[in-house]
Amino acid sequence: MRAPIEARYLLRVSERDLDEPSRERKPSEPGGGELEERATTPFDHPFFLPVLLIAFTIWFGYDGWLNADFDPQWISFNRWGFCILLPLAVYFTTQAVREKRRGR
Repeated sequence: MRAPIEARYLLRVSERDLDEPSRERKPSEPGGGELEERATTPFDHPFFLPVLLIAFTIWFGYDGWLNADFDPQWISFNRWGFCILLPLAVYFTTQAVREKRRGR
């Protein structure tokens, strides 16, 4: 006795997912066809790290030099953090812009 159509389809889908876990098939062609990559996360975006570094650089710069009400105990920490994060932010921002222009 043959299994119902839905059960056979689910069996094929589960076998296919075990064979290729990092890719999925186009919905228009459930049995075959081209493979598509899975959706990326926000952490995969090329500008995620540069935006984070720029935000921390601005924060450290503000607390290190511009904030008059800041605790003097942490001024050197914020100034060193600013000096370290500034070149990193510039470098990773230029890398992200280049990657985006190449079309990834």
